[in-house]
Amino acid sequence: MDVSDFNSSVIFISHRPPNLTVKQTVYESCREMPAVFIWYLILQFTNMFLGVPANLMVLWLIHKNKGDSSTSDIFIFHLAVLDVLFCLIPPLELVDLVFLTIDATWYVLHFVYGIKDCSPLFLSCICLDRYVAVIHPITFTALKDQNHRTVLAFLVWLIILVYASLKCVGNIMNFDKVFTVMILTAFAFMVFCNVAILWALRQSGPGKDTMHPVKKKAFRMVLVILAIIVFNYFPPVALFPFQNQFSPDVFRCYIHYVAFGLMDFSSTIQPMLYLFKEKLTWRLCCCQANTEQNNSESQGVRTISKSVNQISD
Repeated sequence: MDVSDFNSSVIFISHRPPNLTVKQTVYESCREMPAVFIWYLILQFTNMFLGVPANLMVLWLIHKNKGDSSTSDIFIFHLAVLDVLFCLIPPLELVDLVFLTIDATWYVLHFVYGIKDCSPLFLSCICLDRYVAVIHPITFTALKDQNHRTVLAFLVWLIILVYASLKCVGNIMNFDKVFTVMILTAFAFMVFCNVAILWALRQSGPGKDTMHPVKKKAFRMVLVILAIIVFNYFPPVALFPFQNQFSPDVFRCYIHYVAFGLMDFSSTIQPMLYLFKEKLTWRLCCCQANTEQNNSESQGVRTISKSVNQISD
């Protein structure tokens, strides 16, 4: 099989010599099946136009609310940095896939692809943090002010950089299996954490038949997060282990771009969800502040009326 067919694949490792220039682009090799390939590029540019500003806004909000941030924000911050880097590559990717393929762009793209491949690691950290907070609140409180989250984020970045660097080497046999194992493990872990959280929130308090309104809102939000995780990460989980069941052309021109197109779109969906939650929180705070203000004004009116009545008497 021609190695040039895989020069821009996120999961295949090219065995091209360092100075070899490939004449045939991926678009030319998939000319007979261009639909999914074009759809993939549209998603990538959507990531660039929506994902970059959304992730930058997430970074700004986390920095702005640093004194009042949640424990998971450190992982969300690093995930946003990762997604910003990834969302900047569509122009280079378009040139590489459609117009020309040279070694420099190949190495840059594969390094960035390697970074994006590991984004589920930060998502797993977020899920773990929320799982401990809901299922083991005493342990969570004891560890809340510790620096272990910073250390964990550093270790994740170390793994990401090592993985991305090895992805650029291009001559490691069966290296694509590393991604398959990683995405399967991370997906199973994230689903487990969110299902456990949903189960815990679903339980009513003693002597109660209905769920508390706060729990109900949290339940719905976690359910949305779980649905997004399944939407973005289930395709590679379901398809990549059965790679050998597809013909090389079908896998390269269809399956590959369907799976990674949906997975990469998480770079836009995840920050949008965070911004939606922040907007909802802001509205709740405003409503609470207005309620407190109205209560204070009402109390003041009642006090004034009472004083007037006492004077009249």
